[in-house]
Formats: sequence, C-alpha cells, structure tokens
Amino acid sequence: MKSEIKKGVVLSYLFLAISNIVSILYTPFLIRQLGQSEYGLYSLINSIIGYLSILDLGFGSAIVVYTSKYRALNKKEEENRLHGMFFLIFSIIGLITSVAGFILFLNADNMFASTMTDLELQKAKILLLIMTFNIAISFPFSIYSSIITAYEKFVFQKIIAIARVLINPIIMIPILFMGYKSIALTIVITVLNIICLMINYFYCKKKLNISVRFNGFDTNLFKEIFAYSFFIFINTIVDKVNWSADQIILGAVSGTIAVSIYAVASQFNSMYLAFSTAISGVNLPKITRMISTNASDEEVSNEFIKIGRIQYYLMLLIITGFIFFGKEFIILWAGSEYELAYYIALILMIPVTIPLTQNTGISILQAKNMHKFRSVVYICIALVNIVLSIPLAKSLGGIGSAIGTALALIIGNIITMNIYYYYKANINIPKYWKNILSISYKEVVPIVFMIVFLNIFKISGITKLLIGIPLYCIIYSIYTYFIVFNDYEKLLIKEPISKVLKKVEVLFGKYSRT
Repeated sequence: MKSEIKKGVVLSYLFLAISNIVSILYTPFLIRQLGQSEYGLYSLINSIIGYLSILDLGFGSAIVVYTSKYRALNKKEEENRLHGMFFLIFSIIGLITSVAGFILFLNADNMFASTMTDLELQKAKILLLIMTFNIAISFPFSIYSSIITAYEKFVFQKIIAIARVLINPIIMIPILFMGYKSIALTIVITVLNIICLMINYFYCKKKLNISVRFNGFDTNLFKEIFAYSFFIFINTIVDKVNWSADQIILGAVSGTIAVSIYAVASQFNSMYLAFSTAISGVNLPKITRMISTNASDEEVSNEFIKIGRIQYYLMLLIITGFIFFGKEFIILWAGSEYELAYYIALILMIPVTIPLTQNTGISILQAKNMHKFRSVVYICIALVNIVLSIPLAKSLGGIGSAIGTALALIIGNIITMNIYYYYKANINIPKYWKNILSISYKEVVPIVFMIVFLNIFKISGITKLLIGIPLYCIIYSIYTYFIVFNDYEKLLIKEPISKVLKKVEVLFGKYSRT
C-alpha cells in the first residue's frame, strides 16, 4: 500500500504536469476558436452545472471511508451491501439531477436575458441539456471511482486520468478547426466521461472482484452514513459557492466578457489548488486507518506537518513564480485583453496558500467524524462571500468579486480553522506554524535573488519567461534541497534516484558481460 501511495503521488504530479501543459497549449487555441464571448458562455454554463455535482451529498467520501473500514475489518459481505445501497442512492440522485437541469433549462431566459443575445441564450440552453445529461449519468457509476480510491489503486486511477487529458484535445482540435464550437466540445467531453465510467466499472468487476448487491435498504447504516456525509456535502456547497459563484454573479451583472476574464484567472487558481491536493488526495484511506487503529495525537500531528511542509515548498515556488512571471504569461497566452486576469488570480491564490498546506487536516476531521464544525463555519463564510461579492462585482467587476472571495477565505480557512484544529482536533498547530515560518524566512534568498535579477537585466515578454522561469525553478530547487530540506525530505529525493541508479548499474553490468 505504501508503494501504491508513493506511486500515486508521483503519478498525481505527472498528471498535473501533463494536464497543465495541455491546458497551457490548448486553452489559448480554444479561446481564439470560440471567441471571448462564447468562451465566457461556455465557462458560465460549466459553473452553473457544476452546482448539480453537489447533489452527491458528500457520499463519495463516505464510500471511501466506510469501504476502507470494512476492508480493514474483513467484512466483505457488508462491503458489498454498502456498494449496492449507494448505487441505488446515486441512481435516484441522477434522476433528481436530470429534473434540476431541466428546470435550469426552462429558466435560462429569466436568468440571462438581460446580458445575453438570442443566439447566446439558444446555445446556453443546449449546453445546459448536454451537461445535465453528463452529470446525471455520472452519479450512479461514480461509486466505482470511490471504490478504486478506497482500495488505494491510485496508479490505475491516475493512468486513466492522464489518458483522458491527452485524448480530449487530440479529438477536439480537428473538430474546432472544422468550425464546431462549444456544443461539440461539450459532446466530446460527455462521451469521454462515459467511456471512463465504463472502464472504472469493468476494473472493479474484473480486477477488484467488486460485487454490488442490494439486499434491502439498511436504514440504520444509512442514517449513520448520512450523518457523516451531510457535513461533507455542506463543504462541497461552500467550495462551489467560493469558486463558482463569482462567475455567475458576473454573468448576471456584467456579461460574458467579464466572465471570460474571470474564468482565465479561475483556471490558474484551479491549477494551484490541484498541485496541493495531489498529495493530500491520496491520504484519506491512510488517515482513516491511523485513526481506526488509535494512532496518537502526536503521530497524527506529525503526519499533518510532514505533508504540510512538502506542500508548502511547492506552493511557495508556484505563487512566487506566478508573481514574477504570471502577467507576461497571461498576456502571451490568452491575449492582452486578459491582463486583468493576472490580478484576479493573485487575489484568489494568495489567501489559499496556507489552507492548501493543511488539506490533510480535512482528512483527519473526516476520519475522526469531526467535520461538522468546519461545515458550519464554511456555510457562514459562503454567505459572507456572496454578500461581499455582489456589491463589489457591481462596482469593481472581476476584481471586486475576487476580493470578496479572498476576505471570506482568510476569515474561514486560515483564522477560524487553525483555532479549531488546535483546540478541538488536537493537531499541533503551533508546531506547524513554526515549521512554515522557518521555511519562509529561509526561502527569502532565492526570492530576493530573482527580484534582483529581474531588476538588473529588465527582460520582458517571452524572453523573461524562457530565461526567468527555468532559472528560478533551478535556483529555488537546489537551494531548497541543500539549505531548507530536513533529512526525511532529502530521503524522499535520494531514495527513488538511488533505485534508478541501481537499475541502470544492473543493466550496464548485464550489457558489459555480453
């Protein structure tokens, strides 16, 4: 399992690298082929339909946790019944999603008639129907993805994800060249999603020998799971509000152009979020096992800090690199009309840096069944976000929306949750902050070096990106390894390199003997 987790983390970062490279190369082409207005329309409908995904009610995480528990206790029959019950529940949710999506379709005129042309409204309605079908059919088969996670088969999971990222533009680029636009894009995404769902299904059936059995509805078990998952569901709602509401607000008060600019900023923020969750995303089964076997608070805190340190190295590199090079990159990548997206992205990214290094805390709360407080706090923060963002969006556009979101995140994710982690979850937050501050002041050296370098040579445009980005990454990485890393973190680098060198040595030994 430990090997699978390590490989899962490596493949997660490989997936992120590939998906970001594909996004960097493909998105500018997509924006130009669709046009700023239709790209904004496509992003807006995506944001709206994204809200339907919250109808899983947090059951996805519940499947992972309860499957992990049943596996640890070797209760195969209970596990099969659990999966059968969830397949039925998710099938019903899929039907509810279809109804909700159709209601959105019927009310599209009322929602956007004042900011969209007739043609845009017509396309919006078609996109709503296709995306609703996509998410509705995903629900019942999503249990297989959760089962694969619970079985910690991260290698298979990430390989499928990588293949999906690569195949999508390969299919879409010729279609866009032929003149098809957002509707064709959405159809391709839907077909690929169905194929991936079927692959997960057959993997569970053939490889993991998963049997989904419905032997009656266990009301008591459902009540227990619902009590657990309800607050995860609340967290999902809050995340959707915090990261999607701004685009809907802008769509209502400013139109599709403002949404398009915000969508570009949001895309960079999403990439930033993903780099952190690549590590913490594979740890829920492990944390669940630790809590189930009565690991001490010190052991759990050390795991929290250990993962947080590794995440912070990466987050600090990305956010400082974005500060140095983000504006030039966005202008070259998307066009000068998207320069405002740089400032919006910074406002969104900076406040989440610390929470992103504390994602393991979410898994700890879920494993301890203590995530209720976080959910209640996040509801309040979501309301604050909306209350702040609407008037700020009217007066400052996308910048105003981002400021409202940032303020809400600082109050909830940083201040309130750190207090709760320390006093209630018994996580050693002072020790965590001591580690983070120690890393921060040590990393001043490569940051100051890059500031001085850019001020002396005053390079700009593509030259700044081609020289500055690789130089900063190299300086930061070498300095961090030799000056900032502790022994455990150095071993994480040395160990795989040593294994590769040994394999190379063996191969050369065989070659020399022949």
